[in-house]
Amino acid sequence: MQRPGKGRTPRRPALKKPSSVEKDPVGVYCRIRPLGAEDEECCVEMISNSTIQLHAPDGLKANRNGEYKETQYSFKKVFGINTSQIELFEDVAKPLVEDLIHCKNGLLFTYGVTGSGKTFTMTGSPGEGGLLPRSLDMIFNSIGPFQAKRFVFKPDEKNGMEIQSQVDALLERQKKDSQQSVPKTPSSRHKADPEFADMISSEEACKSESVDEDCCYSVFVSYIEVYNNYIYDLLEDAPFDPIRPKPPQSKILREDQNHNMYVAGCTEVEVKSTEEAFEVFWKGQKKRRIANTQLNRESSRSHSVFTLKLAQAPLDADGDHILQDKNQVNVSQLCLVDLAGSERTSRTRAEGSRLREAGNINQSLMTLRTCMEVLRENQMCGTSKMVPYRDSKVTHLFKNYFDGEGKVRMIVCVNPKADDYDETMLVMRFAEMTQEVEIARPVDRPICGLAAGRRHRNQAFRDELSRRLEERGGPINADDPGLLSQLIESLPALPPCELVDPADDQMLPRLIEALERRQRIRQLLTEQFSKTATTLKSMIHQFDSQLNSKDTFLHDQRSKLSEKDKVILNQKAELERLEKKSKTLEYKVDILQKTTDMYEHDKRSLQNELETREQRLQRELSERRRMEQRMQGVVTDTKLKWEKECERRVNAKQLEMQNKLWVKDEKLKQLKAIVTESSSSGGFSVERPEKPERPSRERDRSMARKRSASPSPLPTAPPVRPVHRRSHSAGGEKWVDHKPTSNLDLDTVMQPIIPNAITVSTPSERALSKCHKYVLRHQELASDGEIETKLIKGNVFKTRGGGQSVQFTDIETLRQDCPTASSRKRRSGSGEGPANIDDIENRAPVTSTSTIHGYQKRRKP
Repeated sequence: MQRPGKGRTPRRPALKKPSSVEKDPVGVYCRIRPLGAEDEECCVEMISNSTIQLHAPDGLKANRNGEYKETQYSFKKVFGINTSQIELFEDVAKPLVEDLIHCKNGLLFTYGVTGSGKTFTMTGSPGEGGLLPRSLDMIFNSIGPFQAKRFVFKPDEKNGMEIQSQVDALLERQKKDSQQSVPKTPSSRHKADPEFADMISSEEACKSESVDEDCCYSVFVSYIEVYNNYIYDLLEDAPFDPIRPKPPQSKILREDQNHNMYVAGCTEVEVKSTEEAFEVFWKGQKKRRIANTQLNRESSRSHSVFTLKLAQAPLDADGDHILQDKNQVNVSQLCLVDLAGSERTSRTRAEGSRLREAGNINQSLMTLRTCMEVLRENQMCGTSKMVPYRDSKVTHLFKNYFDGEGKVRMIVCVNPKADDYDETMLVMRFAEMTQEVEIARPVDRPICGLAAGRRHRNQAFRDELSRRLEERGGPINADDPGLLSQLIESLPALPPCELVDPADDQMLPRLIEALERRQRIRQLLTEQFSKTATTLKSMIHQFDSQLNSKDTFLHDQRSKLSEKDKVILNQKAELERLEKKSKTLEYKVDILQKTTDMYEHDKRSLQNELETREQRLQRELSERRRMEQRMQGVVTDTKLKWEKECERRVNAKQLEMQNKLWVKDEKLKQLKAIVTESSSSGGFSVERPEKPERPSRERDRSMARKRSASPSPLPTAPPVRPVHRRSHSAGGEKWVDHKPTSNLDLDTVMQPIIPNAITVSTPSERALSKCHKYVLRHQELASDGEIETKLIKGNVFKTRGGGQSVQFTDIETLRQDCPTASSRKRRSGSGEGPANIDDIENRAPVTSTSTIHGYQKRRKP
């Protein structure tokens, strides 16, 4: 831990990345675990291989209206309850292991509510190995034949890697083996753990086919946990003191020369096989803090980080040894993180240390959410807010990954039971927001400029040399004494010689001859070896010349490729600019679309309101027209009623006044008669005038019956001869005289004389178009047996369609009545009565239904 009194080392400025760097979004996957019981309520439904839907459980109202609100969330891929561990590994972790072998970093972490299956996804169980053991198995299956010996690569305790010679590595191994206090690295020659052997079957083994064979590899693993925002090394071997046990010492974070964060003093163990690596993992897993809670029997109380670090260095030009150059060593790492689950203390009922652990877990996860939100806001809005990585050890440790030092992938584990609905909703929102964060894509880092295939050529050369030496019987390895003895035995055998006498002439020549023969054979072998060596050297020179030409061609191709890369970068920059512009335009289009939708909604509402008001107005107008028609009918009926009443009263008043006038006339006549009698008594005899007779009631009643609805006014003066009047139809206008064929031909009797008339039996449009007036003659028998003629008149006018129409305006009735004047006294001009009757017969019809008389007699009082 850092002392409080010591100042912090100032942070070096980060390297500025070019603006045209390609970016990839954070890969977020979702895995749904099966329900614990079949009858348990489920709140998560898998819609497709990339979408899930959350259903509110029964009894929970998702909004104010009390309706259930269903929400859908999309991921890069969704794994259902029947997904196997190998399928999950193929889609999520295998690409990260491929990148690890190609010198690229990676970060994979599981996130979810407690009890959602995060640890099972990462570690697995017997028979169902998780992502971690499968990643280890794939790495060692890929680099197994190309691993360097132990301690050739050595960590320098500053997040770097040193390289040692074969002799130094051998001395280091002997030194480590001699130190008993330091625990030995687990050997791969030990028997494999049966539990791990059951995790991954041979059929599910994976291997990368794109491993660089011209490099040597070494794998280092480390295992830490973040507990209560403190970092602890799970592989550290602390001395055990049974009297005064010491708590584990926490570690601190530091920054290396490349501005990458690492845990200072963390144990890094070099492993050479999958079993050995998994044994180291279980060693640390036993020290990890877990506890029993109300929601999970083995709940992780800390965030665990298992780091796979792969160191690789190229071979020299001959392909025999590793280049002793530290700058040529590339180190890549893959972090597998099992985050502790978020939980609510109201459900776990945690107390004491468990409550404190839950608070720290939730706080670190909240810091992770905050960092993601700030990163997304900086990328989408172009702001440069400071990301609070230092608020939590987890985010501070993985700061480099979010800044573009490797790929980042997250697996969201979901428990579909209804009790976790609220926590699952928060997890889904965080996952949806994380998908919008983009991470810079790591670039490829070339190892060196040496030609490829060095290891293969060196091995092929050795195999070819051994084969040829075997064919010629020569030594395959001159340093091997067994091969030297075989070569000596292949020479001609020496003859048996036993010198008894120094002057033996037979034995010495035979011995000399045998030695000379062996010398010639040896010279032949030497010459053949020289020729073979010369041929081999020429072949090597030829291969070198071809290699140089290929290197030159490769250099040219690389120069062309670099030019193409520049063009591609420019095009990508232009594409990014266009994408940003497209996003801006899409945002504006969305705003305009929303505004248009709002205006359309207002327009529809106003149109509906207008239609409603128009319908209401039409109804009111129709009601008004009906009311007007009804009122017109009432007014017409009332008018006719009062006209009849007024006519009756006027007739009654006229009759009364006539009676009074007759009474006065009688009194005057009586008075005149008295005066005349008084004067006649003086000598004159005057004839007494005849007393006028008062009209009888019966005659008045008969006259009243013949009187029309609108009687003519009674004359106050003596009647005169009525002036002869022609028909109204005798004007200067042209008439259509319609005479039906059923009428009787009465010649001029009861027939009007109409000049300028077109007589037709059936009206036609041609006749109507030439005239302005129309008259129809109708004959029928009256009540007294006389023929009555009716003239139905109308106006002719044109219609809009170009035709003719008739509007009837008047009816005249012509009939003959016989006068009954036997009991009535005629006044002056009464002698013209017969002539008057004849004149009436030939008179033009009057617009009335009443009979026309020349005079009217008064009644007696």
